[in-house]
Amino acid sequence: MRVLKVISGYPPLYVAGSEIYSQTLCEALAARGHEVDVFTGAQDPYRPDFEVEMTQEAERLRVHRVNLPRGRDVVRQEGVDAALIELVERARPDVAHVGHLFYLSMGIVGALADLGVPVVFTLHDFWLMCPRGQFLQTNYGQRPFHQLCDGQDDRKCALRCFNSHFTGEPDTFERDLEYWTGHVGRRMEAARRVVERVGRFIAPSRHLRERFIEGFGVDEARIELLNYGFEAARLGLPPERPGGPMRFGYIGTHSPSKGIDLLIEAFAGVTAPAELLIFGHPRYQSTASLEAMARRCPNPVRFMGGYDHRRIVEEVFAHVDCVVVPSIWVENSPLVIHEAQGCRVPVITADVGGMAEHVEHEVNGLRFVHRDAGSLRQQLDRAARDLALMRRLGRRGHLHHPDGDIPGIGEHCDRIEAIYRALVEA
Repeated sequence: MRVLKVISGYPPLYVAGSEIYSQTLCEALAARGHEVDVFTGAQDPYRPDFEVEMTQEAERLRVHRVNLPRGRDVVRQEGVDAALIELVERARPDVAHVGHLFYLSMGIVGALADLGVPVVFTLHDFWLMCPRGQFLQTNYGQRPFHQLCDGQDDRKCALRCFNSHFTGEPDTFERDLEYWTGHVGRRMEAARRVVERVGRFIAPSRHLRERFIEGFGVDEARIELLNYGFEAARLGLPPERPGGPMRFGYIGTHSPSKGIDLLIEAFAGVTAPAELLIFGHPRYQSTASLEAMARRCPNPVRFMGGYDHRRIVEEVFAHVDCVVVPSIWVENSPLVIHEAQGCRVPVITADVGGMAEHVEHEVNGLRFVHRDAGSLRQQLDRAARDLALMRRLGRRGHLHHPDGDIPGIGEHCDRIEAIYRALVEA
């Protein structure tokens, strides 16, 4: 088949979970003989707006990066839609697989449908339901920061997540609030139009699937439950460390939603000998603030910098005894949990959402009460005092496979191809 993959960012420019999964999927589809074109974004201030740069990534895999002039709160960009339409008319895909429209344009799905291209949409978070994607309030200029949101509401979104766009002038507050309430409303109308024109959704976790059915009114027959697939060849058992104190590892971005500050706070109270290694590319002032927190921590915290994701076993898992996923939002299906389990490294994570779906307490890892530093500290302390327990939990691997194996990209592609064929033949 001819497949068009749409994703907001793509490696090596962007290397978060949805981007890494998209790359893995596209390379696997191309290796199976499909022609794959990736339509993605770039943000280069020295290139013309909406200019498209194409790179040949593999024999049947091409990446088209459209240069984006505007930020995350844009609803539609006609220049992006036009670039997408031009690519469709040239490549003539049989099916389009959308991963994220963040920074791109909500007009993409409508343009694809108008051109007769059936659309599959993988849900990586709540972005269609929530303008910020994570039901996590930014609370700009207010305290407390980053509180969980109990549901989308246009005025509440404007007041708690878009007030950074207000002028700051007291006499324009009501006008600013009215404008941004309207902006959120228009954005949500556009999101609902996207939902109407998608042929099939894919949800990697039951939690995400249920939220879209119950909270956004999506017909359950249109949402397939399908977890991510992984390259088994690049995962495997890391060499066992020779000894020393327990080493906990955090792996991922340094954004507030990931809860690194919560992890450092909890780790400060651990009384058993232990170290904390934080892996991930530095993120300017966020990383500097986290490093300052770490310097005040009585237990050793080291920032390890970025790593080559294709060498995650050698560069990350070989150096830790346990992986901690402390996210303060309700994660969907974190790739790092599955990758750790694929390498038989135990995981400590929160007791909610897709995190809890893949880690059962005292079976293949440990769980703590979501957003509770004291509860996380207890589990860290327990793990640091009982390395034998953690090794036993790690050996269990993936919870939903009798042998502990994580889903391979091959079996994942089988399911994806079946979804594509069903839409194409409908």
